[in-house]
Amino acid sequence: QVHLVESGGGLVQAGGSLRLSCAASGRTSSMYAMGWFRQAPGKEREFVATISRSGGNTYYADSVKDRFTISRDNARDTVYLQMNSLKPEDTAVYYCAADRRLAFGSITTTEREYDYWGQGTQVTVSS
Repeated sequence: QVHLVESGGGLVQAGGSLRLSCAASGRTSSMYAMGWFRQAPGKEREFVATISRSGGNTYYADSVKDRFTISRDNARDTVYLQMNSLKPEDTAVYYCAADRRLAFGSITTTEREYDYWGQGTQVTVSS
């Protein structure tokens, strides 16, 4: 089992940047494909970005493509989400998640396929 803790959220003006971190403990994070999801008030949780166990394969939601970058440092058991050109509609609680069943280079955007979740970190973008 792996325990995930997100950090790096906060309040930022539109056009600004934030970097979220997701620290994994309990099992080596390189054993898991990782994903970021978010949930805005009154909305369902949605996929943001995912990265394979190797880090060589990534995929993004259309709404964040070219603005957000997911990366991982397996030596530090940490996954990052660099968020640039933030918009008010990016305001949400951001969650990281781990999938223990995917093959080495595979990724998934499907929420129910992730096995472990962090507690979330709030990102608020003011206009």
